[in-house]
Amino acid sequence: MIEVCGITIGPEEIHETFMRCSGPGGQNVNKVNSGVQLRFDVGASESLPEEVRRRLMKIAGRRLNRDGEIVLTVQKHRSQVGNRQEALLRLEEMIREAARPPKARKRTRVPRRARRQRLDDKRHRSRIKAFRRDVTHRAGPADAGPACFRAALVG
Repeated sequence: MIEVCGITIGPEEIHETFMRCSGPGGQNVNKVNSGVQLRFDVGASESLPEEVRRRLMKIAGRRLNRDGEIVLTVQKHRSQVGNRQEALLRLEEMIREAARPPKARKRTRVPRRARRQRLDDKRHRSRIKAFRRDVTHRAGPADAGPACFRAALVG
């Protein structure tokens, strides 16, 4: 049984299968099923409130299969008990993160001075690039000649 942030998940909702796994273990690696694959059906779980369920599915990412199950595979420890605890800990952490409501975004405004500076910089870049172009393709104050164009840059 897992209890996280007032949400209680019974053992009947969590399914574990055991397998042989790589990693530490010496000769036991080929003989003992110490790896754990934990499955938790998020869609069918009656313990989760709807909003927590939605956030948990989003947090799970690629660990969520098509059937709506979170599949966690753990082969970190040499013992089956250690791997089971690790898998349950990971599930608990995911549920804890999903139970925490997201922070509301605080709207901010770009300061007027920053907007003006950005547009001035864009204008300046545009004029520099226009100056690099061939004279025959120019439009605007440069048509009158280089002296007028320099005056337009300054003003």
